[in-house]
Amino acid sequence: MTLEEVRGQDTVPESTTRMQGAGKALHELLLSAQRQGCLTAGVYESAKVLNVDPDNVTFCVLAADEEDEGDIALQIHFTLIQAFCCENDIDIVRVGDVQRLAAIVSAGDEGGAPGDLHCILISVSAASAPTAVSTPRPVLARGHPGSPSAVLSRQNPNEDAWKDPALEKLSLFCEESRSVNDWVPSITLPE
Repeated sequence: MTLEEVRGQDTVPESTTRMQGAGKALHELLLSAQRQGCLTAGVYESAKVLNVDPDNVTFCVLAADEEDEGDIALQIHFTLIQAFCCENDIDIVRVGDVQRLAAIVSAGDEGGAPGDLHCILISVSAASAPTAVSTPRPVLARGHPGSPSAVLSRQNPNEDAWKDPALEKLSLFCEESRSVNDWVPSITLPE
């Protein structure tokens, strides 16, 4: 028996439950991000956002059906987006059902789903995004204002930008996947 077979036997129920939880979390995240106007859809639109403002991108979804696997241009775009996301510490997952993804995205939008759903980015909400020229805001680390023991520290403007339980679950899912060398895990969306 090989190590892969042993690992596969031990983790099948756990991985199925983990996968279902990740699929449900992705569903919730997509709806939440769309309601807040934090969703960018399309390979080219996503590439523009990644080029202009990668610090505000928190999550990336790459979607392709079986017939898309033969599209060389799309696969090259995916490879470049994956590399950019890994380089910039952006969590990334793959989904194998573009129609199901379209149904989820169009359910949260009156205008219907956007045309290209092969790449979807989740960004920090526009209301909490920093201005074009931003500096870390000062925060009192301890003590009371005006007291001699007050210590001034710097806080990242995006640190508290958008807290979403589904995003936190997916980030943990991606982190766990990377720990077993699955750099772009696949997720199955719930029916």
